Amino acid sequence: MATVASDTCATPQPSVCHRVPPLLTDLYQFTMAYAYWRADRHNEHAVFELFFRDNPFSGGFSLFAGLSDCLLFLRDFRFTDEDVEYLRTVLPSNTHPDFFTYLKGLDSSAVSVSAVAEGAVVFARVPLLEVSGPLAVVQLLETSLLCLVNYASLVCTNAARFRLAAGPKLRLMEMGLRRAQGPDGGLTASRYTYIGGFDLTSNALAGRLFGIPVAGTIAHSYVTSFSSLEEVCPKTLVPLRGGDPIELVPLVKDWLGRVCQLLGANLQQVREGELAAFLSYAIAYPCNFLPVIDSYSVRSSGLPCFCAVALALCELQYQPLGVRLDSGDLCSQSLEVCNVFRQCSKHFSVPAFESLIIVGTNSVSEKSLSELKKRDNEIDVVGVGTHLVTCTSQPSLGCVYKLVEVGGQPRMKLSEDPEKSTLPGKKAIYRLLDADGHPQMDLICLSEEPAPKMGQPLNCHPLGLVNAVQSITPAHVTSLRLEVFSHGKIMCPLSSAYASRIHAQTSIQALYAHHKKLEGPESYTVAVSERIHSLVSDIRRGNS
Repeated sequence: MATVASDTCATPQPSVCHRVPPLLTDLYQFTMAYAYWRADRHNEHAVFELFFRDNPFSGGFSLFAGLSDCLLFLRDFRFTDEDVEYLRTVLPSNTHPDFFTYLKGLDSSAVSVSAVAEGAVVFARVPLLEVSGPLAVVQLLETSLLCLVNYASLVCTNAARFRLAAGPKLRLMEMGLRRAQGPDGGLTASRYTYIGGFDLTSNALAGRLFGIPVAGTIAHSYVTSFSSLEEVCPKTLVPLRGGDPIELVPLVKDWLGRVCQLLGANLQQVREGELAAFLSYAIAYPCNFLPVIDSYSVRSSGLPCFCAVALALCELQYQPLGVRLDSGDLCSQSLEVCNVFRQCSKHFSVPAFESLIIVGTNSVSEKSLSELKKRDNEIDVVGVGTHLVTCTSQPSLGCVYKLVEVGGQPRMKLSEDPEKSTLPGKKAIYRLLDADGHPQMDLICLSEEPAPKMGQPLNCHPLGLVNAVQSITPAHVTSLRLEVFSHGKIMCPLSSAYASRIHAQTSIQALYAHHKKLEGPESYTVAVSERIHSLVSDIRRGNS
């Protein structure tokens, strides 16, 4: 890719997010915390779970992301004097002053969190985080944790779908910063689309913070800013292997005439300003020459200008990189461009033209990427912005944070809408695998239950199927839960973007193909143990 691009990322860095202060939450978290405090219930031990109810984009899976940011938030959770003084002004006037003293002393030292690993494939209704601790404190964590997980997981999953649509060979570049929902949204998108399967980002800050390979070329504004070869400055370039500076303007004009003759192009239709822009950029970056060639006309101006400048660079022993296409039919244009490259390579005996790359960027969506894969084309890299970072087809994952236990007693939300009911009790989560290592089922058990054993049959109850019972004999069993936070401390190394990316891609590869289909995937089974099923039945009868 152009200007700055590498096939390997920089030294992987841990997640570095902007500090999320505890005041970044909904006001009703404080009113509930105060009510708990007034009732002397604020220190009761409580357990909450964070999960989502439906796989996004009508897909068969999701990716869990945002864990490192959650851990940093938890580690730093405490209210400043200024935070507390502000709360005095917005909470009702009859709030007892001792409550504000209580808030000043709060931290996460009594909070424990277990979680699925960042980058793991996850499914609807499976708890991603389990947060336990004093009731008022873990209640106050709700909105911030949801904010940190919801978008990160959604955009990471969206990126994974783009990767599946593109196939394994096509390189993908995230370039959505200018279209993202604010600077935080843009930075989050860059990190988590990389984890989801993108190779590059245009976001320079994301490159520095997260070690993601960055890339960039020139925009149309650079091209249209030139109108004459007189504007090219400097006009000389030293050959790559040394020697006297070479005057490039006459050299490029000579090459342009030869290219137009080869292609049967009309020299009069070539835009002098476009030629000047390419030449000026090539002098600035002779080893990273990759311009956008559709500012005017690809066929009659952009492509001949590129070839002329690129051939001049090759004559001086430099290797141009390629071109970017940003409008029109990318597939047919890429075929035409590649054909011209081959003609130039053969006619002028310049082998370097065989390795030029073509970058496509034109409001690319998951659908258009799938269609591109089906058609003949010569595109090597695709840049995606708006449809990736804004998650056009689904704007929110819809994660929720629900109480499942308080004071050692299970709690369950009953609802007229069965889909909004919750599963009671503190839990353990297991993934049951077949003999080939493919996930067969995620099983939700109560935490005190013995773990399923490989090779031993068990009965369970698939969620979403009324009164259904399924028997399964797992070949392998793995626990999905990691203890990640305890007594105010992060209990595991923060995962770098690169490490999370590897885990995500490995997790996706393990899925059966029918769960990875972008349209009409088969549902993956999430089930509960017989004990949870019985507990739910008992609670429903007791509340009927």
